[in-house]
Amino acid sequence: MSYGNETTSIVRLPALFARFVKLEHSVFALPFAFAGAFLARNSIPPAATLLWITLAMVAARSLAMGLNRIIDREIDARNPRTAGRELPAGRLSAGQAYLFCGISLAALALALANLPPLTWYLSPIVVAAFVIYPYTKRFTSLCHVFLGATIGLAPVGAWVAVTGQLSWQPFLLMGVVTFWIGGFDIAYACLDLDFDRREGGHSLPVLLGVGRSLLVMRVFHVLAVALLAAEGLVRQRGAVYFAGVLVVAVLLAFENSLVSARNLSRIGIFMNLNGFIGIIYVFFLTVDLLVK
Repeated sequence: MSYGNETTSIVRLPALFARFVKLEHSVFALPFAFAGAFLARNSIPPAATLLWITLAMVAARSLAMGLNRIIDREIDARNPRTAGRELPAGRLSAGQAYLFCGISLAALALALANLPPLTWYLSPIVVAAFVIYPYTKRFTSLCHVFLGATIGLAPVGAWVAVTGQLSWQPFLLMGVVTFWIGGFDIAYACLDLDFDRREGGHSLPVLLGVGRSLLVMRVFHVLAVALLAAEGLVRQRGAVYFAGVLVVAVLLAFENSLVSARNLSRIGIFMNLNGFIGIIYVFFLTVDLLVK
């Protein structure tokens, strides 16, 4: 009987791991990694390069989320909104979580071994950011910006993966992701306002209140769109590219209209729509590359 239960548990582990790190949320960073790779060449890189970039990004994002869940597991257990997550709910043990992080790190190392050496040399900076971010929520209201910047390393890493060099150009896309992700993380943090106040946690809603924090979010998203346009100007992209920027701007404006200080009930819809931002941007960028 025990053997059967252990077998069932092992079979269920992949699905548990996927829920543990919300694997589907890779859609936030991965399209911008592709954008960084495409813009580095002004064309679509070879399939093998894209394959290794994809593995590196999914592995890195999984490692980051796994570390976040491990570091925050005691706080998550006290928060009614997060108490049902895999670690505090007991569906995964700490040992299994560490095992998952080890597998993710190994997958990242495998991908980097097949990409230019500079990606390997820079990887400790990225992993350090993964470890530092969860602690920023304990001492600074700018934790949202740090989260955005950490995820924003994706297009920079992809640029290096394609060119083997580090230059200033991909940092425009890093800025886009920083303000975009940082902005919607502010909205998400509004859901934990009461809990963070009780626990002494730090966030922009704790510092400024919900209304002013949502205003900051909207400023962040305007900056994200402005940087997308700046990227197009710097890279001399065509009309299709800027049509994509316009679509992203309209979608972000619609998302921002869904939430207010008086009504946060539609944040779930807000978050789901954000999953399309990167996909839409890369679609228009790809078409622009093909037709120009």
